[in-house]
Amino acid sequence: MDILDIQTFSIIVSVVALLFAAYMFHWVKKQPSKNETIKKLSKIIRQGARTFLRREYMVLSCFAGFCAVLILFFLPKPIWQDGAIRNMVMASSYLAGTIISAIAGKIGIEVATIANAKSAEAAKKGIKPAFLTGFRGGSVMGMAVVGASLLGVSILCLLTKDSSAILGFSFGASSLALFAKAGGGIFTKTADISADLTGKVELGIPEDDPRNPAVIADNVGDNVGDVAGMGADLFDSNVASMAAALVIATTLDNSMNTSLHTVMVFCFASLGLLASIIGVLFARIGKKGNPTHALNNSTYITTFLYIVFTAIATKLYNLDWRIWGACIVGLIVGVVVGITTDYFTNDEKKPVKEVAKASNSGPAFTILSGISYGFLSVLPAMIGIGVAALIAYNLCAPIDATYSLEYSLFGISMSAVGMLSIVGMIVSNDAYGPIVDNSRGLAEMGNLGDDVLKITDELDSAGNTVKAITKGFSIAAAGLTVIALLGAFMNEVNAVAVQNGLEKITGFDVMNPLVFFGMLIGAAIPAVFSAILILGVNKNAQRMVKEIHRQFNEIPGIKEGTVQPEYDKCIDIATKGSIKELIPAGLTSIIATVIVGFVGGVHAIGGFLTGNIVSGLLLALFMSNSGGLWDNSKKYIEAGNEGGKGSQAHKAGVIGDTVGDPFKDTAGPSINTQITVISLISSLCASLFFTYALFK
Repeated sequence: MDILDIQTFSIIVSVVALLFAAYMFHWVKKQPSKNETIKKLSKIIRQGARTFLRREYMVLSCFAGFCAVLILFFLPKPIWQDGAIRNMVMASSYLAGTIISAIAGKIGIEVATIANAKSAEAAKKGIKPAFLTGFRGGSVMGMAVVGASLLGVSILCLLTKDSSAILGFSFGASSLALFAKAGGGIFTKTADISADLTGKVELGIPEDDPRNPAVIADNVGDNVGDVAGMGADLFDSNVASMAAALVIATTLDNSMNTSLHTVMVFCFASLGLLASIIGVLFARIGKKGNPTHALNNSTYITTFLYIVFTAIATKLYNLDWRIWGACIVGLIVGVVVGITTDYFTNDEKKPVKEVAKASNSGPAFTILSGISYGFLSVLPAMIGIGVAALIAYNLCAPIDATYSLEYSLFGISMSAVGMLSIVGMIVSNDAYGPIVDNSRGLAEMGNLGDDVLKITDELDSAGNTVKAITKGFSIAAAGLTVIALLGAFMNEVNAVAVQNGLEKITGFDVMNPLVFFGMLIGAAIPAVFSAILILGVNKNAQRMVKEIHRQFNEIPGIKEGTVQPEYDKCIDIATKGSIKELIPAGLTSIIATVIVGFVGGVHAIGGFLTGNIVSGLLLALFMSNSGGLWDNSKKYIEAGNEGGKGSQAHKAGVIGDTVGDPFKDTAGPSINTQITVISLISSLCASLFFTYALFK
């Protein structure tokens, strides 16, 4: 298969995915919506989400412009050393990555804030139309994210034929994702915590009671955090996995005078998107069907189709079966990590029930048991990521002894591509969660009745379960991706070493003081990053709680439900606070990487990346799983277990959920983006670190 043919095929599949997303968007939009209260509240949610996104993108556009100028002058080499052309290409690629990632987030927000109202009203007809409306709304995001990422990489590679430009494109996507996920996470958990503490704990009113001034801000937050933020996160992971694979593939192709390895990257990525499109069409349930089973079955169908499609392509075009094996290992491990996450966060499994039971003894025991199970949940996923990398490395090492290191690293990178091959389905499942969560709230506020609430509760429960699985999947995918990016960093360093007549680096010796220095700092950064984000939620939530108290105390009629609260005040607090707090966390990680690189050189950066990967994956998995565990323990109690709503166990469960909220929706899922960002910065700045470091 010719490289031009496969890139053309990739572009065609990407366009098909985007057209499919447009069809789904049109289908959701034309679904009936007649309830005036729901229309009004849905409009407020949509306007709040748009306002937040507009303000956030204004801040990020300034950051992106500043970064583009730095890239223009210094990357891949100082402009006065290597001419302006490559630097201009790199800066343009970076801006393209940020813009396309931002557009994908905007599309997700638009459809999610329409689909929530449509799904709520569809529930009057039964669970089948409500599920289909929610899932098709989520699938718009899934198809848009993956279609846009594959299209961007394909066109960029076709135009520039430069793997370094792909790294620049990936850095653009990653830097925007870092701030979008952090900012959206701070917004959504500010509102969620404030609404829970003042509503459920203090006043004893229902979760989505319209008398609570924070309840609409909470619904806005679901969209900006779990739709736009998670979409940008998985857009970034998908592009980064392809970028790492293409950098290593280019090195192999140049060494062997072929284009076979680049062809494999595009072929396998395109077939993954094709399998996801078909899988989305299979996500259906009957009149009394189980939405969780429908979502999981569509994922399994997509996985099976991908295995078959890539096996056929490997046979037809005489590709290497070892590379195919590495790819499938990554895919299977991704599914296994998702299943493991499900065990620790599903309210039908033992851990959630044990935490709910412990809540009878007070919130301290809720926290202690949740933390314990959260730490236990880390081991299977870490083993899975390690096993995937180990098998992929050893599968590909024997292909050619002359290129064993490159082939082994290529195997790991293709394992990451394999894990992210079904990301279109994963994003669809993930975006479904906040859509049906909002639809449940709108159904309650629109007084659609207990039967509708029962349906939306079932859809919401499925969304929470699947959302926990997709978070585990995205963290595992980031783990394999950054291992591949570590290989890409070594490739970039070795290219500079060869130019300077020096020996290639084959690894990073932990006994080397520079490597150990970098490792210690790298391991500390995820903890510092998480602390800044959680403190941001803490400070912002305190401001909102004061505002809620002010409204209840000063505005007559709110408690009685005769006067509408000032929802916009809470939305404004969440917006301003999240934008203010998101910058320090992201800059801390970026600045630390640059300082370590210029102090200790490429060896220190090798250690820095290693420490950051291990520490970051552990913390990300722990926080995401423990947060999901607390959330579903609370819901398990609210379903009538361990005393039900209003009991001591319920109050303790709400406090546990409050602690878990910034864990699972702010810090946890943001860490994997942070790891990707510093890995890409390291690869892009490899030449500068090699040349200008204080210690070498």
